[in-house]
Amino acid sequence: MEFIGATILLVFLCPSAIGGRSGEDYVRPLPRETLSLPWRPVRSSDPQQVHISLAGINHMRITWITDNKSSPSIVKYGTSPGEYTSSSQGESTSYKYLFYNSGKIHHVVIGPLESNTTYFYQCGEQGPEFQLKTPPAEFPITFAVVGDLGQTGWTKSTLDHISQCKYDLHLLPGDLSYADYQQHLWDSFGTLVQPLASTRPWMVTEGNHEKESILFFESRFQAYNARWKMPYQESGSTSNLYYSFEVAGAHIIMLGSYTDYDENSEQYAWLKADLAKVDREKTPWLLVLLHAPWYNSNWAHQGEGEAMMASMESLLYAAGVDIFIAGHVHAYERMERVFNGRVDPCGPVHITIGDGGNREGLAQRFFKPKPEWSVFREASFGHGKLKIVNSTHAFWSWHRNDNDESVNSDEFWITSLSTSGCIVRKGWKILMSP
Repeated sequence: MEFIGATILLVFLCPSAIGGRSGEDYVRPLPRETLSLPWRPVRSSDPQQVHISLAGINHMRITWITDNKSSPSIVKYGTSPGEYTSSSQGESTSYKYLFYNSGKIHHVVIGPLESNTTYFYQCGEQGPEFQLKTPPAEFPITFAVVGDLGQTGWTKSTLDHISQCKYDLHLLPGDLSYADYQQHLWDSFGTLVQPLASTRPWMVTEGNHEKESILFFESRFQAYNARWKMPYQESGSTSNLYYSFEVAGAHIIMLGSYTDYDENSEQYAWLKADLAKVDREKTPWLLVLLHAPWYNSNWAHQGEGEAMMASMESLLYAAGVDIFIAGHVHAYERMERVFNGRVDPCGPVHITIGDGGNREGLAQRFFKPKPEWSVFREASFGHGKLKIVNSTHAFWSWHRNDNDESVNSDEFWITSLSTSGCIVRKGWKILMSP
């Protein structure tokens, strides 16, 4: 009855047309054009492109940009509108990219905050009031999941559908703005996502479109690292390109597909140390997100994750990772629990969700016949929703953008490996020892 009730509740919280055509034979609507978005504020000191992210236990990072270089990096906040009982001061940065000069990018950490609580806040010393809601301290917790967003009409549909759902935190496995060297598109992207990103934490990792390197002129990930600061230092990482965080009863690892990952790399050493610290009694759910998928039955981007998989898959398998989410391929695909190329009840469930709405279009060619580990695949724009109901069970659903409707097209229950005995059988502590 608990599972049935949870399913009914999920449908009630996120209305969608259940059923209809699904899968590889679905006839897709036409592409939509790139949006044209204004991003300049009325006053140069007004906050723009506001987004929030987790910054350690019971803390939140508020990020925004001002054109006024003298605007202070201060956030005032409280639990009642217009009544700010606390304030925090942070840091600021900026960057130059060829002929582009960014605004002043502010990063301010606030807290400690109460869980599952609405806070009202003001960025700087003037401008509008924003509000955010902190995640719950325990189950249930709900994540909105989408990758490869971009700035098209389909992006807007995806964000509109997410806004209609009740969720606690947004997960994005790479390819955010699709600025691709045109830095003003980072500004328009920040404006586009602000209505959602200023109210719930957005936890992101980098994709290939965040590189933006120019040989001899511009180094990689300048805009991404300056604008989207994640809690890498709080998790013991030395790079903003990979980190971990904990929320409610989940330990979530965000890996970097486009920085070194071999056994001699800093990322590998950090991952091994981070996994060794995971307490499955405290955080029974273990999730991993990155950009380039390791398992993929689409013709697009074949083999691009294989080298990283060869280096790290055994670590994640031994740790008992429950769910592995990737982007990059512009389609949706859900796999069985898999390890070493085969269905394995102790492997993670792999999900590819690079279908947020990017301008490059959908990846519509899949391998035939379908591999044994592939369960459901469809080239449509949409988003996912993960509701972790309790320490043992979670409910995943994928919602296709069917014209301007959100259609619940795939759903299933996941049982955590923390209670399965898989971790003990695989000799986790032996593999994690120095």
